[in-house]
Amino acid sequence: MAQYIIRRILVFIPMLLILTVIIFALAKAAPGDPFTKNIDPSIDPEIYEQQKEALGLNDPLPIQYFNWLGGFVKGDFGESIQYKGRSVESIVGERITNTIYLSLFALVITFIFAIPIGLYSARRPYSLLDYTATTFGFLGLAIPNFFFGLVAIYVFSINLDWFPAQGSISGDSEGFGRVLDRLHHLILPGFTLGLAGIATYMRYVRSEVLDIMKSDYIRTAQAKGMSESNILYKHTLRNALIPIVTLLGFELGVLLSGAVITEQVFNYPGLGTLFIDSIVNRDYPVIMAINLLLGVTILVGNLVADILYSLVDPRIRYD
Repeated sequence: MAQYIIRRILVFIPMLLILTVIIFALAKAAPGDPFTKNIDPSIDPEIYEQQKEALGLNDPLPIQYFNWLGGFVKGDFGESIQYKGRSVESIVGERITNTIYLSLFALVITFIFAIPIGLYSARRPYSLLDYTATTFGFLGLAIPNFFFGLVAIYVFSINLDWFPAQGSISGDSEGFGRVLDRLHHLILPGFTLGLAGIATYMRYVRSEVLDIMKSDYIRTAQAKGMSESNILYKHTLRNALIPIVTLLGFELGVLLSGAVITEQVFNYPGLGTLFIDSIVNRDYPVIMAINLLLGVTILVGNLVADILYSLVDPRIRYD
């Protein structure tokens, strides 16, 4: 296992280099520059040119890329163009905690609902709950996050006044009340972000459990008189989780990238709102740092999924 992890980490290096080239090229391919939006006709254009020169935006693209890559290797992502005088690390560090809370909450919600519903649907196929869950699954995959978020705000925030429509926490809460307040703010965006995941994993669990229950070793366990719950949770569910674990690595990156739209809908102060704001203002250092963070998250998530895969299925060996 240790050798496998080392090999995968070594493979990450060229993949990261390719990722940095793609991120840099896409950022520079966007039209305009940080000063295009705020040009004041009364200011001498020479001043803007001096500012661009000071930021290195007039340097040839290869030089800009290697300067940025050199800073990345040292852990320095440079300074924000929009928030003058502030480092990219400090700006991203302020927002990433909120996004991690939201993503983890959405992931927990996904498994809390998807696995039990998928199990019950497989145990009672073609029942009323199974048809209801199937309908919910198709709707969950078909409805865009931003539309579901807007409907949730209208119903649960505006009409019923059950949950806050925006923000991550109230300003006057402390101690344990602060934790509850944060959870209260996470419910609507968390369910919105996890909706597609619930629908997807529910269908996967149902399909896998149905296939496994037809296996010979399950029929053998039934013939030996093993209880239904023991068969379901000890033998069936563990094997059914194998493809779920495989998808878990991708889900980490999907949650972080999906949070971009969800956070914008709920005005949630995380990486998503920072990312959109940076795109509008052409804040290249922040844009590239967030994109790189998402890419690294997906790569690390895949490695974690492979490790968990071997733990769930003892037959898997990486030696």
